[in-house]
Formats: sequence, C-alpha cells, structure tokens
Amino acid sequence: MFKSVLFVCLGNICRSPLAEGAFRTEVARRKLPIVTDSAGIAAYHINEKPDPRAIATAKRNGVDISGLRGRQVKPADFTRFDHIVAMDADNLANLKRIMPANSTAQLSLMLDWAGRKGESVQDPYYGDEGGFNITWADVSAAAKGLADHLS
Repeated sequence: MFKSVLFVCLGNICRSPLAEGAFRTEVARRKLPIVTDSAGIAAYHINEKPDPRAIATAKRNGVDISGLRGRQVKPADFTRFDHIVAMDADNLANLKRIMPANSTAQLSLMLDWAGRKGESVQDPYYGDEGGFNITWADVSAAAKGLADHLS
C-alpha cells in the first residue's frame, strides 16, 4: 500500500521544497513506495520555482528540486495525504486551524522525526547561503527519521 507525505512551510519556496527533495531522495534510495509533495500555508508563491538558493543547496547535495512549483495547501490535502509535516509551530497551528473535520492525515513537525520534538526548521529566506545549508542538514536528518518510521 502506498503512503503519502506532504511537507508544509509558509510560502513553499524554501523549507518545504528542500524537505520534499531530501525525503524523495531518501525513499528512492530505500525503494519505498511513498508519494511526496510540498505546499505552503500562504498563497505568496503559487506556481513559482523554489528560491534559487534552495535549488543551489539541494543541487550541491545531489538533489534536483528545480522542477517543483509552489502551491497552497488545500482542504483535499487532508484526506489525500497520510502525513502532513509542518516545518514550524506556526505552520502546524495554521494546519490545525484549516484542517477539515473529515481529515485523515497525521500532522507532525519535521524535526520531530529527527528526535528534536517541538523544534522548528529554521527559515533561511531572509538570511544568507549558510542558513540554507543548516536547513538542508535539518530536513535531511528528519527525512531519514520519517523514512525509518514509514518503512
């Protein structure tokens, strides 16, 4: 049976595409039949590519996220995906606020899967390249933990 995971941040151009890329790579390496996607709480970057710094960071780590496009979380996501993984506490609170009554998705924070319960993935958007490297390291560690849980 296929499982599915949606990664969510605020705008869907930095953290959630990096998380999706790291997780896709991990599940492909393990040959796990898991569907992945990413989305944003806000509609800031619909149909836009990830931030160029996110694309470059993923590429340096052997992952191509340049084909991803920003989209906003929609009500159907709460029944389409088994797991919806938020990058920070604010995103998680917003997901809980918009979650429809018929939701079947399990909500969690990304870093919960890296053994850092309750911690947020740093938003690198307003910083420099170094912040994207930290974000990549965090989402990669959490991707491994989530893949362990789902395998």
